[in-house]
Amino acid sequence: QVQLVESGGGLVQAGGSLRLSCAASGNIFSIKAMGWYRQAPGKQRELVATITSSGSPNYADSVKGRFTISRDNAKNTVYLQMNSLKPEDTAEYYCHTPQVLTTAWRYLELWGQGTLVTVSS
Repeated sequence: QVQLVESGGGLVQAGGSLRLSCAASGNIFSIKAMGWYRQAPGKQRELVATITSSGSPNYADSVKGRFTISRDNAKNTVYLQMNSLKPEDTAEYYCHTPQVLTTAWRYLELWGQGTLVTVSS
């Protein structure tokens, strides 16, 4: 079974930092872009950041200069370093990849189960 598993969420004070990790596991041949989305209570899910297989990042305007996305292709893992956190960053954070190629030559789109980030004021 191919899946994404996030870790690293928690409670932090405003101005603090957290690092999220997302590891893809299973019979994976390759993964293209990976990214992070978030969903706050009562709001729609929104893009936070994405990164291509070659390492080119893209950020939502609301997190530019504060968040950094990176990946380790050898470990099939993507990270989100979040600095200068604000209460409005409070949300469930989801890892996503639009395309995983499995060793059975199947293409899959995957979402993680989510990890909660709470920023107190």
